[in-house]
Amino acid sequence: MTTAEPLTLLTGLTGNFDDRTQILVRGEDAETFLQSIFTADLNTLESGILRASALLSPQGKIQFDFLISRIENGFRIDLAKEGSEVFAKRLTLYRLRAKAEIIVLNESIIRIGWKTDSGRSESDSISLDSYQAVRDERFPDAANVRRYYAETDDSSPATQLERDAWAALRIHYGIAEGGADFIMNDVFPHDINFEQFSGVSFKKGCFVGQEVVSRMQHRGTARRRILQATAQAALPASDTPITAGGKEVGTLRSTNGTHGLALVRIDRVKDALDKNIPLLAGETEITLTIPAYAKFTFPEGTAE
Repeated sequence: MTTAEPLTLLTGLTGNFDDRTQILVRGEDAETFLQSIFTADLNTLESGILRASALLSPQGKIQFDFLISRIENGFRIDLAKEGSEVFAKRLTLYRLRAKAEIIVLNESIIRIGWKTDSGRSESDSISLDSYQAVRDERFPDAANVRRYYAETDDSSPATQLERDAWAALRIHYGIAEGGADFIMNDVFPHDINFEQFSGVSFKKGCFVGQEVVSRMQHRGTARRRILQATAQAALPASDTPITAGGKEVGTLRSTNGTHGLALVRIDRVKDALDKNIPLLAGETEITLTIPAYAKFTFPEGTAE
């Protein structure tokens, strides 16, 4: 990845993220149906807001992560194109007799904009009349991160510079993304801080895998977390092991120059901090910090 400034995007709006797609779920039972299987609370989701959510396995692991927002008579699901057909089939299996139509958009445009350092707005560079805009609630209001959806237009694919700028923005705010920062069926929602920004609701009632993640929440047993990593020199590549005293404590994920995200065991990180043992990503010494939005802390006890 290049070392683009984390909050600067020259056009103010990216090209089409063509590695993602849209699935629409419409019908009189759409909300009841999706509310019963997804992790996020859709009853509290307001129009114009984009919320992170997931479909879990019965064992509580994330099978699919996505962003969801309201449309007329239903919801739009924004997810990675790879695996989207499997996801749509899974929805069909769960639908049973619910009156809901599942539509996979083969032609779909997904663009991203946010407040730039220069103060330019997205509308300075393009007419957005044909798009539906929604604000991504994972980010602070001041960042004004928005996604723009259309079923078709002449938008060119996002450039590598734009993709790097988006990754840098996520790193800056500590937001993990499937594929780049975690593998499906390998993590619980707590591992990627999903419950810290409305990605999981513990008040709405049952959803697939709810029993397991609720038990983790109430017992406080979550130990793997996404943290922000910084270094004095450029970080090594994604997938580099993070060690303390020769023992692995986690893995480096997305990187942008001297900043990155790491999926680590926070009890082992705390143990290293307490003993003044350096944390290393490969040969590079790093500092690990909890994202500003998070309410969890390092555990008091040491790792087993």
